[in-house]
Amino acid sequence: MDPSPFDTAIKGGMPLQVLWEDGERVFSRASCAEPGGNRRTVLVVAPASDNPTGLCLQRLAHEFSLKEELDASWAARPLDLVRERGRTLLLLEDHDATPLRGLLGAPMALPVFLGLAQEMAAALRGLHGRGLVHKDINPENILVDGSAGQVWLTGFGIASRLPRERQIPSSPESIAGTLAYMAPEQTGRMNRSIDSRSDLYALGVTFYEMLTGSLPFNASDPMEWVHCHIARSPTPPDQRLAAIPAPLSQIVMKLLAKTAEERYQTAAGVEHDLRRCRAEWESHGSIGAFALAAEDATDRLQIPERLYGRSAEVATLLGAFEEVVAGGAPQFVLVSGHSGIGKSSVVHELHKALVPPRGLFASGKFDQYKRDIPYATLAQAFQSLVRQIFGKNEAELATWREALHEALGANGRLIVDLIPELELVIGRQPPIWRRRTPSAGSRPCCNGSSACSLRPGTR
Repeated sequence: MDPSPFDTAIKGGMPLQVLWEDGERVFSRASCAEPGGNRRTVLVVAPASDNPTGLCLQRLAHEFSLKEELDASWAARPLDLVRERGRTLLLLEDHDATPLRGLLGAPMALPVFLGLAQEMAAALRGLHGRGLVHKDINPENILVDGSAGQVWLTGFGIASRLPRERQIPSSPESIAGTLAYMAPEQTGRMNRSIDSRSDLYALGVTFYEMLTGSLPFNASDPMEWVHCHIARSPTPPDQRLAAIPAPLSQIVMKLLAKTAEERYQTAAGVEHDLRRCRAEWESHGSIGAFALAAEDATDRLQIPERLYGRSAEVATLLGAFEEVVAGGAPQFVLVSGHSGIGKSSVVHELHKALVPPRGLFASGKFDQYKRDIPYATLAQAFQSLVRQIFGKNEAELATWREALHEALGANGRLIVDLIPELELVIGRQPPIWRRRTPSAGSRPCCNGSSACSLRPGTR
């Protein structure tokens, strides 16, 4: 296969003009020659680190794989994925746009907000119409041309082709996405699935920041961000800034609903209401009250994920948890029932309750095909717990390592044999030495009182 003109230009030492970076990626602009002698500018996305992780490279490759599903009218489409001097670079169409982040920091003028917000909703409508869920809508991944009022989405590294998926509960530090803009269900602690309405929540956070100049929540660490999205109610924008019309504030608050069923169901519904607000503002300089989501009909069957008829069981689990928090004494809870009756859904209702006290969740499930494996269910539960510890920073990891060493003592090898992942936290454990029953002719020990032989792993 002949190399693309972009690939040839990159390897030919094409000069790069660094534009901005977001901590994980560096965006640059470059000019390269096309067949026929014309020149074209492209955006070059490179990992910010000289030694990027495999996950970072996978995200660039995944974004490139979506090339045919993205439309140039609402997305910065990938053009090529190339290697240059050992680095992987993603080339995007260049619309001479800049990140929305550069326009934030103070309340945005209403005419500017209304124009950009309508375009952002239209871009999301196009994305969802292709069956994609972005999962990382934030001002870094929204490119805008302020003079023309146009918007393009980028940052599709974790976008999903699935209409609905579950986030596995894990440490907040390891969740893919941007915590400050993350929908409650995307944290893995809501017992709900991620779908296109998760993008609408992130859009609501972005709208809030555009209108007020600040985020709806402030947090100092990842778990606090999770708690804010799940349990805290934001102050309505019109209460933060009196100049914001009430209907705009209501649109944002509807987007920020904790459960997906209470939000807008489609980006088209948001776009319709914003178009009406814009038209009234341009005509009268004000926005009158109206019923929201009048044109918010979805063409997909969205089955509510509320839990019905299990309030007593959930209350029992929450009661046991609160007793443990209050008294410190451990409790062991078993949830029984026929296969498919909803035991896992009941147990996962604990996730929300664990966030405020910063608890860790571990559960195991009895499997009929693993009945002959000793402690399989306990091992499964603790494996999920250990994986959460992996996501902690080095200081927290050191605290866990010290506590585990103290608790396990000489039994570290036994527990590592049951939970192999634990070795990555506490390190390689020495073999267990056990006393073997003396046999005839064995040599006496140093004290001469008995015969024994010490060997690793013998009984």
